[in-house]
Amino acid sequence: MVADAATMPVRLIGLGEVVEACDRVARALLDADVEVDTVVAIARGGFMPARFLCDFLDISRLLSIQIGHYEAGAQSAGEATVEHPLGGDVSGRRVLLVDDVNDSGDTLQAALAYLRDQSPAGLHSAVLHEKSNTRCRADFKAEVMREWRWVLYPWAVVEDAGQFIRDMDPVPDTRQAIHDALRERHELVLDPSQLDRVLRYNRLAVDDSLAATDPDPPRQRQTDANR
Repeated sequence: MVADAATMPVRLIGLGEVVEACDRVARALLDADVEVDTVVAIARGGFMPARFLCDFLDISRLLSIQIGHYEAGAQSAGEATVEHPLGGDVSGRRVLLVDDVNDSGDTLQAALAYLRDQSPAGLHSAVLHEKSNTRCRADFKAEVMREWRWVLYPWAVVEDAGQFIRDMDPVPDTRQAIHDALRERHELVLDPSQLDRVLRYNRLAVDDSLAATDPDPPRQRQTDANR
């Protein structure tokens, strides 16, 4: 179940953690002797994990589909449906479907149903993180999260954090106030360069003259590896 968006706890994932998670998934596929000749990324979150898996598993054929379900900052877009279908044929192919996170399972379920209709010779699914409450489990995953948190990947920081800020009432008007509000409401701590990008690309105006300096900002709280 999705938490209250105003106080939703967030787990920030670093790029190094993404690479390690992809490595665990790739090794699990090799250990299971799963043959794959085509990777299908669920756009947009599945793009980077899919590319790493192509690299690790020496697969050159990468396609994508886009499923409409969640928008920025955990805003639900309604029922999961295929919005942009495959741009290539997977008939007779051994397909690996890849996404970053498997939350409710609706996105994965919709994508698998669509791909089964394309007559692949084999079909498996893989994600980096899977919530324990999902209704559709992936075949391979790097980690199962026992406690629900919104997972924030490097490729979604600007979009999701920007939505978290816009949803605040009132919206803080200094960098320090925004930093503190993200930490207090979402347990999310962005470093100065991350916060600058969030403000710049979301066109969020702040009064720098009122911004307090924090020489030792608190670190992102560590979360249990099995969450």
